[in-house]
Amino acid sequence: MLTGSMCTGSVRYWAAALAAGRVIIDSDERHLPLRHSHHRYSICGPNGPQNLTVPLVGETANMATPMREVRISEHGNWRRLHWGALYSAYGRTPYFDHIAPELEPIIVGGHQTHLLDLNTQLLRLIVDFMDLPIEFNAQCDDSQCPMISSDLSVNDLRGKIDGKRGDNLPIIDVPYYQLWATRHGFVPRLSILDLLMNEGRAGILTLMRMVKLC
Repeated sequence: MLTGSMCTGSVRYWAAALAAGRVIIDSDERHLPLRHSHHRYSICGPNGPQNLTVPLVGETANMATPMREVRISEHGNWRRLHWGALYSAYGRTPYFDHIAPELEPIIVGGHQTHLLDLNTQLLRLIVDFMDLPIEFNAQCDDSQCPMISSDLSVNDLRGKIDGKRGDNLPIIDVPYYQLWATRHGFVPRLSILDLLMNEGRAGILTLMRMVKLC
C-alpha cells in the first residue's frame, strides 16, 4: 500500500495498513489537497469531535513543496494547545496514563522542524504501543515512487484515504468503546489515537474486524 505521510492517521487508515501488512510512505508527495490529514487529526472530547491542525510554514493549499521539505510553524503555541485538547479528551480513558509519558515528549517537548519527522515519530509510537504487525518504509524518492505506483500489486491510496471527501474502500466502521459515547454516540473515523486511548493494544481486534481479518 502506498500513501502519503499522515499526522497519526485515522482508524480507517490503520485498518487499511493492517490489511496491507506493508506500507510505503511517499516522502516526495507534492500538491497535496489542502494538506488535509497530512497535518490534521480528529479527536473526540467532552464537547464532541474536534479537529487539531499542526501549523505549517507557507500556504498549504496545493503546496508544491515535497512532503519531506514541509516545515512546521511554531505559531500560536500549538503544541500546548494540542496536548491540552488531548488531555481533556482522553485524560480519563483507560490507556491515557500508559501512553502519555511517550506521547507528550513528541508533541509538547518535540523539536521537530519538519512535518515528516513529527508524523514519523508518531507513527513509530503507535506501531510500538499497539504492537501492530505492519512494515513501514518512510522513504520514497522520485525514481522509486512512480515505479511502485505503476505496480498493480501495490494499492496506491495517496489522496484517496483520510481526505476531506469520503472513500469507497471496503472498510467497515466498527463501533468500539469510546469514553464520550454516552454523550455524543459513537463517532467513527477519528484519529488512531482515539482507539489507542480507549482500547490500548486490544484495538488491533477492532482494526481486524474493520477489514474482516477475524
